[in-house]
Amino acid sequence: MAAAAAAAAVGGPQQSQPELPAPGLALDKAATAAHLKAALSRPDNRAGAEELQALLERVLSAERPLAAAAGGEEAAAAAGGGGGPGAAEEEALEWCKCLLAGGGGYDEFCAAVRAYDPAALCGLVWTANFVAYRCRTCGISPCMSLCAECFHQGDHTGHDFNMFRSQAGGACDCGDSNVMRESGFCKRHQIKSSSNIPCVPKDLLMMSEFVLPRFIFCLIQYLRDGYNEPAADVSSEKDLNKVLQLLEPQISFLEDLTKMGGAMRSVLTQVLTNQQNYKDLTSGPGENACAKKSHEKYLIALKSSGLTYPEDKLVYGIQEPSAGTSTLAVQGFAGATGTLGQVDSSDEEDQDGSQGLGKRKRVKLSSGTKADQSIMDVLKHKSFLEELLFWTIKYEFPQKMVTFLLNMLPDQEYKVAFTKTFVQHYAFIMKTLKKSHESDTMSNRIVHISVQLFSNEELARQVTEECQLLDIMVTVLLYMMESCLIKSELQDEENSLHVVVNCGEALLKNNTYWPLVSDFINILSHQSVAKRFLEDHGLLVTWMNFVSFFQGMNLNKRELNEHVEFESQTYYAAFAAELEACAQPMWGLLSHCKIRETQEYTRNVVRYCLEALQDWFDAINFVDEPAPNQVTFHLPLHRYYAMFLSKAVKCQELDLDSVLPDQEMLMKLMIHPLQIQASLAEIHSNMWVRNGLQIKGQAMTYVQSHFCNSMIDPDIYLLQVCASRLDPDYFISSVFERFKVVDLLTMASQHQNTVLDAEHERSMLEGALTFLVILLSLRLHLGMSDDEILRAEMVAQLCMNDRTHSSLLDLIPENPNPKSGIIPGSYSFESVLSAVADFKAPVFEPGGSMQQGMYTPKAEVWDQEFDPVMVILRTVYRRDVQSAMDRYTAFLKQSGKFPGNPWPPYKKRSSLHPSYKGLMRLLHCKTLHIVLFTLLYKILMDHQNLSEHVLCMVLYLIELGLENSTEDESDEETSVGGPERCHDSWFPGSNLVSNMRHFINYVRVRVPETAPEVKRDSPASTSSDNLGSLQNSGTAQVFSLVAERRKKFQEIINRSNSEANQVVRPKTSSKWSAPGSAPQLTTAILEIKESILSLLIKLHHKLSGKQNSYYPPWLDDIEILIQPEIPKYSHGDGITAVERILLKAALQSRMNKRIIEEICRKVTPPVPPKKITAAEKKTLDKEERRQKARERQQKLLAEFASRQKSFMETAMDVDSPENDIPMEITTAEPQVSEAVYDCVICGQSGPSSEDRPTGLVVLLQASSVLGQCRDNVEPKKLPITEEEQIFPWDTCAAVHDVRLSLLQRYFKDSSCLLAVSIGWEGGVYVQTCGHTLHIDCHKSYMESLRNDQVLQGFSVDKGEFTCPLCRQFANSVLPCYPGSNVENNLWQRPSNKSMQDLIKEVEELQGRPGAFPVSISSETNLSKEMESVMKDIKNTTQKKYRDYSKTPGSPDNDFLFMYSVARTNLELELIHRGGNLCSGGASTAGKRSCLKKESEVQSDCLAKSHTAGKCQSLHLNPALLTLNSVMSGIGKGTC
Repeated sequence: MAAAAAAAAVGGPQQSQPELPAPGLALDKAATAAHLKAALSRPDNRAGAEELQALLERVLSAERPLAAAAGGEEAAAAAGGGGGPGAAEEEALEWCKCLLAGGGGYDEFCAAVRAYDPAALCGLVWTANFVAYRCRTCGISPCMSLCAECFHQGDHTGHDFNMFRSQAGGACDCGDSNVMRESGFCKRHQIKSSSNIPCVPKDLLMMSEFVLPRFIFCLIQYLRDGYNEPAADVSSEKDLNKVLQLLEPQISFLEDLTKMGGAMRSVLTQVLTNQQNYKDLTSGPGENACAKKSHEKYLIALKSSGLTYPEDKLVYGIQEPSAGTSTLAVQGFAGATGTLGQVDSSDEEDQDGSQGLGKRKRVKLSSGTKADQSIMDVLKHKSFLEELLFWTIKYEFPQKMVTFLLNMLPDQEYKVAFTKTFVQHYAFIMKTLKKSHESDTMSNRIVHISVQLFSNEELARQVTEECQLLDIMVTVLLYMMESCLIKSELQDEENSLHVVVNCGEALLKNNTYWPLVSDFINILSHQSVAKRFLEDHGLLVTWMNFVSFFQGMNLNKRELNEHVEFESQTYYAAFAAELEACAQPMWGLLSHCKIRETQEYTRNVVRYCLEALQDWFDAINFVDEPAPNQVTFHLPLHRYYAMFLSKAVKCQELDLDSVLPDQEMLMKLMIHPLQIQASLAEIHSNMWVRNGLQIKGQAMTYVQSHFCNSMIDPDIYLLQVCASRLDPDYFISSVFERFKVVDLLTMASQHQNTVLDAEHERSMLEGALTFLVILLSLRLHLGMSDDEILRAEMVAQLCMNDRTHSSLLDLIPENPNPKSGIIPGSYSFESVLSAVADFKAPVFEPGGSMQQGMYTPKAEVWDQEFDPVMVILRTVYRRDVQSAMDRYTAFLKQSGKFPGNPWPPYKKRSSLHPSYKGLMRLLHCKTLHIVLFTLLYKILMDHQNLSEHVLCMVLYLIELGLENSTEDESDEETSVGGPERCHDSWFPGSNLVSNMRHFINYVRVRVPETAPEVKRDSPASTSSDNLGSLQNSGTAQVFSLVAERRKKFQEIINRSNSEANQVVRPKTSSKWSAPGSAPQLTTAILEIKESILSLLIKLHHKLSGKQNSYYPPWLDDIEILIQPEIPKYSHGDGITAVERILLKAALQSRMNKRIIEEICRKVTPPVPPKKITAAEKKTLDKEERRQKARERQQKLLAEFASRQKSFMETAMDVDSPENDIPMEITTAEPQVSEAVYDCVICGQSGPSSEDRPTGLVVLLQASSVLGQCRDNVEPKKLPITEEEQIFPWDTCAAVHDVRLSLLQRYFKDSSCLLAVSIGWEGGVYVQTCGHTLHIDCHKSYMESLRNDQVLQGFSVDKGEFTCPLCRQFANSVLPCYPGSNVENNLWQRPSNKSMQDLIKEVEELQGRPGAFPVSISSETNLSKEMESVMKDIKNTTQKKYRDYSKTPGSPDNDFLFMYSVARTNLELELIHRGGNLCSGGASTAGKRSCLKKESEVQSDCLAKSHTAGKCQSLHLNPALLTLNSVMSGIGKGTC
């Protein structure tokens, strides 16, 4: 009844002119409030209501704050009397407090209201940087948090909790049973029964029900009138902040009301959600100019926000929604039938951002709720709460307003209403966020609100059903990303119809999308909401459409010619976007697909994911060959498909074949993930070096622990699935073709690789074999349990290095599902850690610092669980693999298991899930066997110097094949039926066990005409019991690999029913050229006569360094065939690996065993083994080890002596980096080739040329150290009186100044300048760190530093920078002189000559005519850079220290300065060497002198000056060359 009376009262006539309360009332507020409360308590309270309305109208005027904001104190005084701009507002608040208290004391009123607090929730709201707690044991939602007081008053003993610093703010969830378990509630917030809650007296809050509606409406009017749309200028934003500052007392008053407890919050809820109150106050009589103006500003704000008030659009007769129901839920989805593509958003950013690209066919939303323009553009407010949230968004979420809205959340009715209102404004939030200049702050405050609303599963389910929350979120995300789409350049750049997000846009670079994605992830964590999402086919289609925007983004194109000018850093945004916007929602959905009953959800996702993938392949015009030199690390559609397949097999017992596409689609699916794996090898092989360091950053991020679960792991799994279902020969051929090593796989000693440089072949071959080993060994998604995965991950990280607990938590890839049981910190994590590692307690180091406690692997882990394949997979830096092997080696030596240098151990794999058994067919296909045979033969013959890593991987694959034999092999070889192919001439069957003993006699190869095989006579016959026809064997090489793969592809295409008549698109690129088409290739026939078994036995001989080293162990001990798991074969080197493989081959087949014995008998006569005792054997082994140790020691001593000699010869050479060559064991001959420099920016090596000179990083400094030298060696006393003042009359600088002045008094100026040197004061000292770079690379580097927004510690505009490699400070680049110049002989190392001989040479050189060091007939880049560095040298010191001529700017003065710079550096080098040039080393400082390079530059500049007519004395140049010669001798340490 009170509320109705209040509504009637506030709807009465309004005064046109605001006035202050009457003086009597102003003097006695308490009496007035008591009088009004008594009047309102009567049964007929209309008169009291009208009197209160009149008072509130006078007190709560909407004009005075605006006057204060607009005109300052004078306007405020004119509007509301004296007292300053805040006096009227303070007076109004005092009136409101008195009225609420009903004439009593306000503090007593507050205490009385708190006594009736029925709330069982804490609800304490905090802002950023607040320290809070999170208990995973008590939490139902992963976002649950507790304030410190509630946490300490609850019982969390033994729980998994952590203390954290809040980033965006939050609220305490204590007492909320929807978010946390009741056992975790504190004592104050235990569930209260209704009987314990006293009833609130009727008159206690009666005045509040009358006063608060008018107060809140006044606040809204202030917000309306004070708002002006922010423009590009900063002043408008300041105006908004000023308005908020003026309104802070009113908002704080509301915030204080919420702290009174549940009773007052209940009143506020009724006021905020009462639609009648809002309607009466906002649609009153129109004669009030103030109210009319306020409403107009409200409509203008709606329009400027791209929103439309719906009254003009809606057809009359639509049913009004009930109170508390979102308008959008009824009207927003009321009948539009068009697709999203037909919607033309009024948001200007949305229109401009798309740039007309990607006229993308958008799909309809769910059939039950068809979205139209209203989601983005229509908004109508029906309560104070709705408009208050609207202005909160418009003012970009001021903290005070956010706190007030959140403080109300303990009231359940308010929480539901506020959540619906928040959803209603969701699209508007997105638009405001995109336009905000403070998006980071706004994002934090949005999440501060939304995380409190969407963490409650029941509430999230309710708004999902009533307000279509999922549809709104997906649509808003889609619209948000559509504003930054660009045309994709992947595959077919010209005709591609696919669009991707532009990672350079601020939307992605600043993570502006984060709040919306975070909300979506939050609601998908609720099973009921995720279930609704997975059941809605329309939503799934729309979501896949959204994910496709990220498919192929941030495309990398390999630079083949020039180094990139600027390295783009967009990959940060790309990886963050895929992880947050695509992967995290995927993991949220997967967490609800764990049981058999959820099979249909997986089928839905897989179905629409395949459709989206097919659309993507069509859009980029992809058939079967990827575009060359392109790679994108972002394939979210592939990864969605892979992870849902994994979950279907692992948890839902779904038949894999039922959710797989046809063979053609599988071939398409494998190409791009395979291209990424090949590109990783290319990047590690430095084939992408011209793209800069950012491409290595992408490769490292792709495998980094926070990303690997969502990137490389799904890619590997998808390739495993494809390999298990595709033809194995096709897959193996595709792998080697993608890695560009098919030309290397030839038996010939020489080959021509048409697509790969020779320097990259070995590393790319290693990459291809390593990938195959990972593909065939990894079991993460092929049958391992969660605990097994966690154990494998932990062992891999611990084997690389000892780890602290915190670093191990960070390095273990997180399972994003919080209920999986393997979260870092969980019981499973701690139990596995204690099982695999020992803890090393913290220790104090000698310096007093404490070393942290570390976890180190247990001995049994090294012995049984060390898995080098897992280490390689999880390695970000390649050095970590070597670190793991070094630690493994140290363990074996310490435990006495193996004394030498071991190979990576072979770890037996766990069994495969039956669905993936087809993967092992790769190990039993002829193509792989041909590759293994070829590589074994090439290693044995030392072709191309293949690395030990290649051999290790080859043996690993053979052992994998023996461990996973597909069938019980009989002793009779059976040939495979069907059409005979080229690989049929190699091996008759597909089983590795039988193919290992198959002998190949002759092979036809394609080789260059210069190859030694061409000169050999072809055999007259090719009689071979198993080889087949010679013409077939002749095509079994590189040509066959590519050709066979394409034949297989065409067969699969032809077998496809849906695409039976499809013609394969012709290859337009020249990526693969058939070797037969090259005229320089010819055919040769090689005599091989080997099998894999015979190659292995000969390899054993080669590795051991002994003839006939292999002896079958079963001939001595037959029991070895019964118990093959012998510890001595577990650890060892290559010899051990070969022995282990031969033993397993003999175990698999009796015929293999017999052939091994025959091969050994042919190599060595069958001598019965000598029977020796165990003691004799031990003695022999001990002697043999001693002999080997002595040999190794002598070899090391000889090598050390050689290195020491080389070091002594080069220790004095500190001139320039071309002398910093690695020490060789043998003495090097004098080099006549030009010097080669390494650019530390682009990584390229090459000589310095006149067109593209290389420069030395130098630091130019003015120094007056030489001028302080004194002739008298006696130390000066410190002066203590004026008479004892020291005058620098005996310093070096003073002596030379006197000398020059004396000469200039009696002689011509030009002669004087030739007779002296300057630089004793203010001389230029040139130092270098020794690193070189291309001059053009340096210019690009400096440009990037200028564009870098990070605050630098140096002035880039002055040419200052840090060396890109060692980060030492520098300010110039000294060009390196080309090594092939005619004057190069002057820089050769002089012989050890006496000082007299050197002086005589100087005199002879002075008499010679000058010869200039560079060509001066034309301007070159080198000469320009030399002139530029001379300008830098001049600008380093002050003008008074470089111009001593009577005629300013005289050329003679320039020559004097240049020569003096050389003299200055020579003198300073003399000081560094301790005063003796004939002994001692160079300076031990971090930087080194660069006398030689400096003199070369000076020579060139002098030559240029002479040519320009500035030089009057030709004999100066020989003098400079003389100085160069002397300096060169000093630099070599030979003076």
